[in-house]
Amino acid sequence: MDDTELKRILEALLLVSEKSLQVDSVREVLGPELEPQEIRRLFLDLARDYEQAQRGIRIVEVAEGFQMVTDPALASWVTRLTRRVRTIRLTKPSLETLAIIAYRQPLTRIEIEQVRGVDVGGVLDTLLRLSLIRITGRKETVGRPLLYATTREFLDHFGLRSLEDLPSMEELQGVPAELKEVAGISATESGAEIAQEAAAAPAEEADSPSDPAASPEPAGGDQPAVRPELVEGQREMEG
Repeated sequence: MDDTELKRILEALLLVSEKSLQVDSVREVLGPELEPQEIRRLFLDLARDYEQAQRGIRIVEVAEGFQMVTDPALASWVTRLTRRVRTIRLTKPSLETLAIIAYRQPLTRIEIEQVRGVDVGGVLDTLLRLSLIRITGRKETVGRPLLYATTREFLDHFGLRSLEDLPSMEELQGVPAELKEVAGISATESGAEIAQEAAAAPAEEADSPSDPAASPEPAGGDQPAVRPELVEGQREMEG
């Protein structure tokens, strides 16, 4: 197949993919004879084609893959059709806990509670259920507690290519104290989405005093919703 036909196939796969389309997934479909760097080149060529044609759709690199989204310049028109852009609505406690994990991962529940000062058992349950965090193993210390880290779904949700796109300390100014404390660990440039959402998120989950022995309560209010097709995510739509 020539490049034109391959790009037509990629375009169709992007359209039906619910998440960012990974190079490995494309290779499974098209066959191993196509090298990963060749598939990536085709993705970038296709993205350039859309941009040069000034179409209402863009192809962007997200979560180590590629995704079809609406042109950010058309955000005001898209929001007239749908007021709910995100697949997941996160509360402030969830976002603060997620930010701590993102910057310090991997870390244990007790280490998270030392930063937040409250019990996070219910919040961790919610984030695990939403596939935004995962258990990576156990820490080699007394009791061998579980270690938590973020997932590819986390990158996809916030429109990040990698953890290097997490917001810098400057971008975290004016947001909750927990986030500013975490920002001092290893923050890099670009991508203030976590900070922006945390500042605007409602405090719907009830925090309780930190008690590692307490049984975690299921977190309420964090319910997944269906994402509209081809709706531009994260940064531009939230404003």
